[in-house]
Amino acid sequence: MSRRARARRTCGLWRSSIARQAICETNLPRGNQQFLETPWYGSRQMARHMKRNNHACGRHRVRRLMRLMRLVPIDQEPNTGKKHPQHKIWPYLLRNVAIDRPNQVWCADITLSN
Repeated sequence: MSRRARARRTCGLWRSSIARQAICETNLPRGNQQFLETPWYGSRQMARHMKRNNHACGRHRVRRLMRLMRLVPIDQEPNTGKKHPQHKIWPYLLRNVAIDRPNQVWCADITLSN
């Protein structure tokens, strides 16, 4: 057993906890600052951002650090329900028609698919 290992054992310090603390201290400020600027970034986008800024860390490490800091990204909402203001709204022609026999009303679909 080396001198360092004996010293760590007597002090109650383990190498993994020291390394984890060093990793967290270096990555947390950068990730927290970026998360405040872009709160919709998840672990994948945050890992890509860190790699673009020449900081090597993978998605799982970023995910673990985000979980340690309790950072939860906000979800972007889809725009599928919003109508475009220039699109014409066609009237419903069968609103006041009583359909009381078969083949009184027909329907056709003119959707094109490539």
